[in-house]
Amino acid sequence: MEEDFIFDFEKLKVYQKALDFLHEIFIIYKKLPNEFKFSLGTNLIRAGISISNNIAEGSGKKSKKEKARYYGTSLDSTRECISVFNVFLREGFLDKITYKKIRLDGKEITNMLFGLIRSLG
Repeated sequence: MEEDFIFDFEKLKVYQKALDFLHEIFIIYKKLPNEFKFSLGTNLIRAGISISNNIAEGSGKKSKKEKARYYGTSLDSTRECISVFNVFLREGFLDKITYKKIRLDGKEITNMLFGLIRSLG
């Protein structure tokens, strides 16, 4: 078994950016008040994981239409995360500096995903 094998999706910048985004989500999750970790926190983690998982899954699809559908789901999940961050900011669970940074990261991911989808023609 080759230990250094890299899957095609692991070479995608958007996939790597999605993993970084997910890491930031875990940091935010760990700081949430316990009473919100299960409801809001797990929802955010699921949406964050969906971004990278759908990029990985979509990259392996044969048809452009299927690829676009999975990348679109990643796009939707990124936007879902942004919505949760808006709630967190309003409720005082996120400081403005973290909020602005995570939004910029989300914007970069959505732009990259739009580019991937457009490239499929």
